[in-house]
Amino acid sequence: MNHQLKIFNSLTGEKEVFVPLHANHVGMYVCGPTVYSNVHLGNVRTFMSFDFVYRALKFLGYKVRYVRNITDAGHLTDDGDVNNDRFVKQSRLEKLEPMEIVQKYTVDFHKVLEIFNLLPPTIEPTATGHILEQIQLTEKLLKDGFAYESNGSVYFDVLEYNRRGLNYGELSRRNIEELFANTRDLDGQGEKRNPQDFALWKKASPAHIMRWASPWGDGFPGWHLECTVMSTKYLGNQFDIHGGGMDLKFPHHECEIAQGKAGHGESPVRYWMHANMLTMNGQRMSKSTGNYILPMQLVSGNNTFFEKPFAPAVVRFCFMQAHYRSVLDISNEAMLAAERGFARLMEAMKTINELTPTSNTPTALTTMIENWKDKCYDALLDDFNSPMLIAHLFEAVKWIFQVKNDEEKISAAELKELQTLMNAFVFDVLGLQSEEQTNNYNDKLDGVLQLLINMREEARANKDWTLSDKIRNELLTIGIQLKDGKEGTSYNVI
Repeated sequence: MNHQLKIFNSLTGEKEVFVPLHANHVGMYVCGPTVYSNVHLGNVRTFMSFDFVYRALKFLGYKVRYVRNITDAGHLTDDGDVNNDRFVKQSRLEKLEPMEIVQKYTVDFHKVLEIFNLLPPTIEPTATGHILEQIQLTEKLLKDGFAYESNGSVYFDVLEYNRRGLNYGELSRRNIEELFANTRDLDGQGEKRNPQDFALWKKASPAHIMRWASPWGDGFPGWHLECTVMSTKYLGNQFDIHGGGMDLKFPHHECEIAQGKAGHGESPVRYWMHANMLTMNGQRMSKSTGNYILPMQLVSGNNTFFEKPFAPAVVRFCFMQAHYRSVLDISNEAMLAAERGFARLMEAMKTINELTPTSNTPTALTTMIENWKDKCYDALLDDFNSPMLIAHLFEAVKWIFQVKNDEEKISAAELKELQTLMNAFVFDVLGLQSEEQTNNYNDKLDGVLQLLINMREEARANKDWTLSDKIRNELLTIGIQLKDGKEGTSYNVI
């Protein structure tokens, strides 16, 4: 690499030259899903943004350990009320055990990300798999005076943290003294000493199913604690990159910094990266307003917002046309435009692999390709600028069709270089898939579904209604609906 990678660091508010802790190695942690419901399209945009970062880092020559967690316990909407545990609330709604909810929506999460061609992380730990470590860190914070026990729960003492000059609020640029002043009337109410204190461990009510034994009684970990524990366990007390959605900056990531500094004596993350939000038709997506769509509804066309279904690769191309730090708005018109641009790019990718050299000697394209290559690399090195990279790719698309139409000459070496680079940027870095690749995936999926349909038919013939219903219901939970008719059983993606 002739140039240096620069990353916008949310902690400093500036683009900084990226210097990893260990040469040519990157430790990256991204906050994963809370698996109490279907992953929504805004989440997909965030995970896709960091999939692009992961791909780009590998392309640039780094060895990356990418950790993305699964939150399957302890996600409270309010530290003061254990009844706001999202897993417990959803289990009551669906009349399922909490861990059934976890399994159902973890499967959905993986399925959706696979459809959009996201690479799996290197490590995918779960909160429930690290209860012991979370208890141990809580014990250390208590011992060192950064936390206190109250009625079987343990809270992080933000005021004490600030008394020691450690600056809670540094990431979100919030003045904690003003926050304390504005909420002083609430001091002393409830279990917490101060409203800004956050739960490390919560006492479980008698009816609370998700509970573990601890030195403070049965309970469950606070939401913020898991990420501190899992990130540092697999990446070290300080690591290179921490990513997540903009909505997690406060309080989640702010609390992670505090836990890391108090627990390990150093700031845990060198470069904080935050992906911006996804809007639809110019408005924030929200279930309450009805301006809301699930990823599979966009792909299947089963919605009232878009005139047709859009292939996952088209959705990915649309998302990559916006920088990860920019708000991305999707609409019917935006998706149609993305579909046209994607089709043009895929036509060029098919064409370039069918071209033959038209010159025995180097042409003007030699210098043009070399300059173009530098510009593509510069786009990646400039805080992972995917829209700029795509703009440069369409410069090469123009050359490809000029060569095809005998308007430009190309040598064997030039053609090989252009083929290699275009395939790398389009498929490896941007993670796009051609129609042939998508069809191959769909053919395999169809084969698996037909196998399950045949198994169900055999079960029904043997009057094994339990197995028959299980196959139908399990497929329905991942968005595939079976329809029985006179001509046999078909399926729809819902």
